[in-house]
Amino acid sequence: MIDVQHVSRFYGSFKAVDDISFSVNQGEIVGLLGPNGAGKTTTMRMITGFLGTTEGVITVGGEVMTPDAKELKRRIGYMSESAPLYGDMIVEDYLRYVAGIQGLDAEEKVPRAAETCGLIDVMHKNVADLSRGYRQRVGLAHALIHDPEILILDEPTSGLDPNQIIEVRNLIKEIGKTRTVIISTHILSEVEMLCDRVIIISRGKIAADSPTGELRARFGHSAAVAVQVAGCAPAELSSALASLPGVAGVAETAGENGLSAVLVSVAGAAEIRPAIFAQVAKKGWVLYEMVLRQNSLEDVFRNLTSGGDA
Repeated sequence: MIDVQHVSRFYGSFKAVDDISFSVNQGEIVGLLGPNGAGKTTTMRMITGFLGTTEGVITVGGEVMTPDAKELKRRIGYMSESAPLYGDMIVEDYLRYVAGIQGLDAEEKVPRAAETCGLIDVMHKNVADLSRGYRQRVGLAHALIHDPEILILDEPTSGLDPNQIIEVRNLIKEIGKTRTVIISTHILSEVEMLCDRVIIISRGKIAADSPTGELRARFGHSAAVAVQVAGCAPAELSSALASLPGVAGVAETAGENGLSAVLVSVAGAAEIRPAIFAQVAKKGWVLYEMVLRQNSLEDVFRNLTSGGDA
């Protein structure tokens, strides 16, 4: 459906996107992750044809995407982070206006978009009087009104309260049943709930591309054990635990009330807690804490990215 091959984008001498390649299949919901300045928004704008590539080629359905490919752009719906809405228009008039400038039959398209996005009860209200969550829904209706095959959403839940986030996520899940969706976000819990696959971009390059459920296993350790001990220095504790079977690594952390503390990464599915307990007891130290922590997508994200959206 979407094929990005060796694409780079320069702004003057600055390379915002650096030789990235990936494909998105029909019906996938893909999360595009990265810290601010990583190149996510630039990548999405090139996929939509809003920006051209400096190097490389993007194809949609086998056709090359360029800023002049008007018919190809009709296959894509795009919602920017701050949906540019006319606040002094009522919702129905705004959607009719959007349909009109795209040459669509408003009588057919507006009711369908309103129903899909849950706007029926607010069609008579001014856009400016809506909550942030409902304005996001209007932005989604704008992106969907021409019934695109592909939907690209840039930070779709940015600035929403927890209840609004849940509502918009559920809406995106429903929309994703019939469309290919790319979501740019830095909210990692959102990716785990919505996306089949995750592409992480860092400093313009792809740092990871994996099914969401496999990301932790492929790019990070599945778990870690937090240990706090009295009776030794942190370096002693690290050295004593690093050689145990099943330990992938040991990192010193801040301990409570003068305790020595480390975070012990687990290799694969090993159970290392009995060995840790035995080693601490053998050394004659006092064990204050030993807690198993399942690593999150946040842990993988921090490991794979190091900062700077262009």
